[in-house]
Amino acid sequence: MQFWTYEKGKVERFNSYLKGSFLVPLAATLEASGLRLDANLANLHVRRWLDEVANARVHATTKAVPAVRLAEERAVMLSAPALKAPAPTRQRVAPPVESLQHPLSVYDALLEAA
Repeated sequence: MQFWTYEKGKVERFNSYLKGSFLVPLAATLEASGLRLDANLANLHVRRWLDEVANARVHATTKAVPAVRLAEERAVMLSAPALKAPAPTRQRVAPPVESLQHPLSVYDALLEAA
């Protein structure tokens, strides 16, 4: 199994691919229909683009079809370990407020001594 590292260039190339292959053509199609591309419309169209274009092409670097490669990798993946529930944390109990306060007579005595 090969692990890929993601460097800035690889991420930027994907952003360029997404823009040129999905966003610009979709925006042009919508504009021709008198509509404007927004996040809701993009979300409605992205699954079809992923299934029919992005994941169906032969990837330039891996020379594999992403959808086929994912299916092959899923077949040999181990399931993720179950997440443990976080241990209950003990609540800190604040000392009673009166224990932090002195009777006023203490302050009076201090002032008289000064």
